[in-house]
Amino acid sequence: MNYVIGLDYGTDSVRALVVDQNGREVSTAVHYYSRWKKGLYCDPARSQFRQHPLDYLEGLELSVKAALALAEPEVAANIVGISVDTTGSTPVAVDRAGTPLALLTDFAENPNAMFILWKDHTANAEAEEINALAHRWDTDFTKYVGGIYSSEWFWAKILRTLRVDESVRRAAFSWVEHCDWISAVLTGNTDPLTLRRSRCAAGHKAMWHEEFEGLPNEDFLSSLDPLLTGLRERLFRHTYTADAAMGNISPEWAARLGLPENVVIGVGAFDAHMGAVGAGIEPYSLVRVMGTSTCDMLTAPTEEVGDLLIRGICGQVDGSILPGMLGMEAGQSAFGDVYAWFQNLLAFPLCEFLGEAEAEKLIQNIIPVLSEKAGALPVTERDPVALDWFNGRRTPDANHTLKGAVTGLNLGTDAPRMFKALVEATAFGAKRIVERFQSEGVPIRQVIGIGGVSKKSPFVMQTLANVLNMPIKIVQSEQACALGAAVCAATAAGIYPDMSTAQAAMASGYDAQFQPQAEKVGVYEKLYGRYVALGEFVEGRG
Repeated sequence: MNYVIGLDYGTDSVRALVVDQNGREVSTAVHYYSRWKKGLYCDPARSQFRQHPLDYLEGLELSVKAALALAEPEVAANIVGISVDTTGSTPVAVDRAGTPLALLTDFAENPNAMFILWKDHTANAEAEEINALAHRWDTDFTKYVGGIYSSEWFWAKILRTLRVDESVRRAAFSWVEHCDWISAVLTGNTDPLTLRRSRCAAGHKAMWHEEFEGLPNEDFLSSLDPLLTGLRERLFRHTYTADAAMGNISPEWAARLGLPENVVIGVGAFDAHMGAVGAGIEPYSLVRVMGTSTCDMLTAPTEEVGDLLIRGICGQVDGSILPGMLGMEAGQSAFGDVYAWFQNLLAFPLCEFLGEAEAEKLIQNIIPVLSEKAGALPVTERDPVALDWFNGRRTPDANHTLKGAVTGLNLGTDAPRMFKALVEATAFGAKRIVERFQSEGVPIRQVIGIGGVSKKSPFVMQTLANVLNMPIKIVQSEQACALGAAVCAATAAGIYPDMSTAQAAMASGYDAQFQPQAEKVGVYEKLYGRYVALGEFVEGRG
């Protein structure tokens, strides 16, 4: 029996999942980033979120070793492939050898030398500049990323860093996405000029496309800012889909992890994209990866989509999810984060009066109790309505300067009613995404849920089914993203000839389904109208 490992780097932790060639999940282990857990290098008030590369390296070693320790002794000797998924866009400045600057002594505590996490919005102004220039340039380099470039993405983050930190600007030879760097580290070749770059990351976040012969041209970048002059040639021209091999594991990492030296390391990709693979995504299935934020994934045969350009999404890229298929991405900048915000708001007096240790016992019950109470409430046209833009809006039409809002409060609005409005807001945001795909000519035939929220909150999922007026299937695997990475690893290692065959053998089934409740669907249509009107009002006021 052959085995593979899927490594899933999330916002808070990394998980290693050991899977056999038939898709059976053998063992798993998780490591929570120690520096991130302490809130180091982050400033939420300024939307600054940075992660130290040591968190990633420590997590790699500890999670893989722990997962293998839980498996039978012969499993490690029969591991043939490892693939990695990560959050994104999460780039870092590297030196000529491909070492993140934060691993060098002079930059060890400099947040600008660390990985700039996907939800970092410090580059809002730079994103606006990119959009303004692209829309008047002779080639609109944003055409394949929905026509709007986001501050969550590659170029905006690079430009912002180069402008605000001269020391990083002088030391940075190139920039590398998290999913590319970790995969390259495992092979021992982190040279930014030769390591294989992810099609998924480059196409959705860096405006890479074959029509442009790669990245946006030198004239465009240098016109955007002279600080970008010459960077393009120190990045990459070609990209690779997740069925390709990055290389073999290095002797150093084989020894550190206790693995054979012939283990194949696959080309990396983003967590949501590999999660869709693990969920068994099919053409025109919307796979919603629901955690702190959401990513919504769609695939379609390229010959059916043709020259269609979908406005306001996070990109359409050939092969970004499945080779030979057009991969489309959308999403919400805050989903579970909205619920966490409300939990923290309610928990403040508990922490102040009881202390964090005692309060924690109560805090972990806040969301379950709120969900139970909110689920028992009637749905009426007079209910409060909220906007889910607590961390800006990702899709449709990215605008990360937007904020959340609530309307319709009165003295009878208690905590369960407020929580209900927040859950409905996240569902309304999802409906906007579905409507955008449909209005642009892309049908959605089914909705599939994966991620922590989909598994843990029936109230959220039932509300979503009611608002969308569509059934929602829930993937059985608790670790769909890591499982998708394992499917990619099995393909890259040659166990299966292509991704579709690997999916058929290894992808997860479903263990739950939520049906719309007919008596609530009509009411939600009216509440949704109020949500749209509130959004137009808030956005119109700048």
